[in-house]
Amino acid sequence: MAQSAIAPLPASSDTSTQAPLPVRAVLPWAAFFGVLMLVLLYFVGTEQGALSVFSGETVHEFVHDGRHLLGFPCH
Repeated sequence: MAQSAIAPLPASSDTSTQAPLPVRAVLPWAAFFGVLMLVLLYFVGTEQGALSVFSGETVHEFVHDGRHLLGFPCH
């Protein structure tokens, strides 16, 4: 019989119990990604015309296919 190089875990260690993730640890990351998604949605959805932050059509042309994929009209 072949010997296993990995020793079995002791019977007393319970690996199925994990400490819950505190909300305070997740909240800053959730806020960061929420703001990031809102900025991305702005650039894909409304960055053109009177509300444009950047002049010209550069941003519009860069995200043009994404606009159609997400269902934003642009023509």
